[in-house]
Amino acid sequence: MAGEIDDAIERADRESFTREPPKTLKGQIGYLIRQLGSAKAVAAEIGVTADSVNRYRRGARKHARADVAAKIDDAVRQRWQPQVRRRRQRQAAATGGITVETRARFGYTAPVGTTDDGRFRRLTVHLPPAYAQRLFDARDAGASDQQMRGIIAEGLKDVYFQDGGARAMGLSDVEINDIDYLDLDY
Repeated sequence: MAGEIDDAIERADRESFTREPPKTLKGQIGYLIRQLGSAKAVAAEIGVTADSVNRYRRGARKHARADVAAKIDDAVRQRWQPQVRRRRQRQAAATGGITVETRARFGYTAPVGTTDDGRFRRLTVHLPPAYAQRLFDARDAGASDQQMRGIIAEGLKDVYFQDGGARAMGLSDVEINDIDYLDLDY
């Protein structure tokens, strides 16, 4: 199951589409057959028979069951415009950085005499390109949602909590917990 960070990256990728993916069932199946090479491969991907895929392709079936339609839509969106996605991600990792908008409980380890109680905060913070690169590399390597949260938390610690080294130097670990929402833009 995809985690919150993975979902946020996927949403940001979808926003980069320069054209909309096919909307009709016939168009979506045709696209998947071109991408995967055969009706059998598409059937294995979406969990139906190859005959069903061929019926969708020919237009003999105009509508798929809701669960199958959702799988088809997800499969198309995952494969749609990979060059556009890669270009946007390369740009974010090289020069643009990544903007994190979230409402979550942040906890941290701080020196004695300061408050380290976690509390909900709504933050919109632009992280430097190095954090975008680390986040994309971790996702490509199959990192868990917790590991990707750690990368974002480290970026928020450096940029937001410590203001690039100008304050809160005793702050060591920042954790993101109880995420209400998290959105990424690059």
